[in-house]
Amino acid sequence: MTEEAPKPPAPILPAATILLVRDAPTFEVLMVKRHHQIDFASGALVFPGGKTHAGDHDPDWEFRTLGWGAALPEKRPLRIAAIREAYEETGILLARHPDGSPFTADDRAAKARDDIAHDRRSFLDLVKELDVSLDLEALSVFARWITPPLTAKRFDTWFYVAIAPEDQLAVCDGWETVDAEWIAPAEALRLGAAGERTVIFPTRMNLQLLAEAAGAEDAVERARARELVTVEPKVTDTPQGRVLVIPPNAGYGEVAEPLSKVM
Repeated sequence: MTEEAPKPPAPILPAATILLVRDAPTFEVLMVKRHHQIDFASGALVFPGGKTHAGDHDPDWEFRTLGWGAALPEKRPLRIAAIREAYEETGILLARHPDGSPFTADDRAAKARDDIAHDRRSFLDLVKELDVSLDLEALSVFARWITPPLTAKRFDTWFYVAIAPEDQLAVCDGWETVDAEWIAPAEALRLGAAGERTVIFPTRMNLQLLAEAAGAEDAVERARARELVTVEPKVTDTPQGRVLVIPPNAGYGEVAEPLSKVM
């Protein structure tokens, strides 16, 4: 009987997620509950986000973005993906009109969400119709996490933080997400600890980091000042069992997460 050859490691896919924060009525972050039929983080409370798409790489975005020149070429699709995913999952669009004013609610944007989410229409086409530019400048890098090799699907996820526009409402898409809610970071952590919500390890770690801020502006300022250390959790054996550890200089402190809580 021959031994089966080991399976090759899963490919690491680029992804982006966004922490939309606000101060009214209190310091809160926008989170969505993943649909139970989604194959990654099913049913979990997460930040809006997902994989990059081919359309995020369209060179014509140069003419429909603010901050194109300031972003490295390989990072532009990630920022576009973060804004697109937030729009698809919550309806909030980080964009500005030609006069520089923030984009406000528009029926055309609301009606196009399903078509864009299901690739029946390009996101760039909608942005052109609305005559706006995506506000890449509004995004500040918050963290970068790479899924460890012990999972079937792996992502190289860039977390961004941005102050949410005041004149747009968050409404879940009903397909990938079944709920969208503004929630204080500490309250999201409490709900996860109490078992009232499913909060996966990377989300919990970044909620803890976000909760250190005094408000939305402070969260952005802290992100800009913090040195970016890529987090790729490693499995380590301890007398208490196997744990996931992350770099101690990444901003999360000393972390040793029991593997039983992650799998």
